[in-house]
Amino acid sequence: MIRRRVLTPSDSETKLGTRGFRVKDQASKELLEAIGAAFLGGFGDAVEAPTVSAAERRLETIPAQFRGFAYEGAAMGLAILDALPFGGGRRLAELLAGRGSDHIYMAYVGVGWAMARLPRFLWPRVPAPDPLLRWFVLDGYGFHQAYFRTERYVHQQYREPGFPWPFDGPAAYVPRAIDQGIGRAMWFVGGADADHVADLIEAFPEARRPDLYSGAGLAATYAGGCDEEELRRFAERAGPYRPQVAQGSAFAAKARIRASLVTPHTPVATEALCGLSPEQAAKVCDETRPDHGDEDGVAAHDVWRRRIAECVGGVDR
Repeated sequence: MIRRRVLTPSDSETKLGTRGFRVKDQASKELLEAIGAAFLGGFGDAVEAPTVSAAERRLETIPAQFRGFAYEGAAMGLAILDALPFGGGRRLAELLAGRGSDHIYMAYVGVGWAMARLPRFLWPRVPAPDPLLRWFVLDGYGFHQAYFRTERYVHQQYREPGFPWPFDGPAAYVPRAIDQGIGRAMWFVGGADADHVADLIEAFPEARRPDLYSGAGLAATYAGGCDEEELRRFAERAGPYRPQVAQGSAFAAKARIRASLVTPHTPVATEALCGLSPEQAAKVCDETRPDHGDEDGVAAHDVWRRRIAECVGGVDR
């Protein structure tokens, strides 16, 4: 209990009013705040539980709509514990070898949250062994910064120079992966208001918009908060970046399909944003997944995203 109190962020930090985020309506406000509560609950369960298996038992009781966010929070908590002195360094690996395997995308995002809260000299202790999925860590880092340092990262459009992680990856892709997380956070900053989110993205330099739209498309599908009409309007507002919105939506579908957490919103979103069922979108992700890591200065994660966008971005909606 003491460890949970010391390490777990305050519930108030996920309230839209506290963050100064847009409130579109009461329903979307309650949804986005429930997502934040599930994340913090998962974090708290992970750092408090005596074993990883005990934490998993708690996480599996979370409603399907929010369970992925709880696992994301749990991964953050376990990554922090692993990185601390005498942390042992095996908790997150144990989670990913168990029930957390179904939530591996969300777990890697949670590791990015951990990095944002840890001093950089501890980053080598943060595990991210998969050469393809490790880029989701930067997505999580970008989300954290945009969510908690919104003025700087969203409104002032700050971009960190010379980011020092991953230590052996293509440096040019690093800020783009972070932007994907910033775009995902914008869905929350904008209160799931599609037009407002599009306005926020379009205020950024044109070169950053594809990755921002990709992240927002992922959040619009995985988190939800709007109806089919608004989703279609968001795709229209994306204009030339509709393929990136569709790609993000496909990623979200894959994450929910893998974890067996498809909600009624999921097919509505994938149909509106990429013209496919969740199963079809997930299949595209599987079929286009690279069978190698980064090569010749090109991030395999970027190759994967471009392949998906080419497959789903041109579907007639």
